[in-house]
Amino acid sequence: MKLKNILLCLFLPFVLKAQSSEKSLEFISLFNSDENEEVACYRIPSIAKANNGDLIAVIDERVPSCGDLKWSKDINIVGRRSKDNGETWTPIEIIVDYPFGKSASDPSMIVDKITGEIFLFFNYMDLDKEKDVYYFKMISSIDHGKTWSSPIDITNQISKLEWKQDFKFITSGEGIQTDSGTLLHTMVNLKNGSHLFASDDHGKNWYLIDTPILPGDESKVVELADGSWMVNSRVSKKGMRYVHRSINQGKTWISNPEPQLVDPACNASIIRYTSIKNGSDKNRLLFSNANSSDSRENLSIRISYDEGKTWSEAKTVYAGKAAYSSMCILSNGDIGLFFEKDEYKENAFVRLTLDWLSNGKDELK
Repeated sequence: MKLKNILLCLFLPFVLKAQSSEKSLEFISLFNSDENEEVACYRIPSIAKANNGDLIAVIDERVPSCGDLKWSKDINIVGRRSKDNGETWTPIEIIVDYPFGKSASDPSMIVDKITGEIFLFFNYMDLDKEKDVYYFKMISSIDHGKTWSSPIDITNQISKLEWKQDFKFITSGEGIQTDSGTLLHTMVNLKNGSHLFASDDHGKNWYLIDTPILPGDESKVVELADGSWMVNSRVSKKGMRYVHRSINQGKTWISNPEPQLVDPACNASIIRYTSIKNGSDKNRLLFSNANSSDSRENLSIRISYDEGKTWSEAKTVYAGKAAYSSMCILSNGDIGLFFEKDEYKENAFVRLTLDWLSNGKDELK
């Protein structure tokens, strides 16, 4: 048998498995640049579930080009909402829109489950007056994402004066609220490392946890069952994620590569699905990313039953080109996944069930 035929026989089952997996899913296009000729592309998805069950999906609206913040004078934050677990969505609404020359980018959200307030963070730049100087801003909603406050600059609260000229940004996607009520999120200074920032008073004031997390680019944090914190990080040129753990609320970190989580250096999402502490039968964490060592493709999701020590085999959501992703848990227990699809031409929402993810075998591994 020729080598080509042998390779085809070996590879074909994996292709068919991925295709079969995708056929059972419904992709809902929320933001598509082909549908708006005035927009170069929509990028950087973030999704959250409000306390009333509404879903809020927000994203960059990149007008003149698809370039990142420092290369574009017109990036807005826009959003859509769903009141029926993602079945239908409101039209696109503008949430943050500065005059030309000033841009807002990289949205992320935290929902305060105690007060119901939703905090939306973004990175800001005035490209005419202070090009390459990054500022951190925040807006909030007290009506489940229907309306938003005016932007507040929190740069001096969560950064340092000597970092003013540094390439720094709040990680897009999502932060968390710990069991104690602390709001916790990640920011990156590419010269000085990733850091956490937090609020202990429901978003009135924020502070930097001044311990660098290395190596790490865009990162996500979760609270583990024992109260410790775990940060999952994008790292360049490694082909995998890095994981950092702290048992003292970020004062010190133990960092290790995570070969189980193959990654092409791309933003990912990690969230808690269930915990025994909160009445569930099992502890479950979910992780989504572009499951490839060198290419932004094969958007996949995994589940961990042991607080991130081991992960299930990756389940392909979309085998084609795919990049950033953001997850939340829907009111009916399904998993909401919002991700960049087909080389940033489309941003899709898809609902996943635990039964689908676990192949009907939701059990301890």
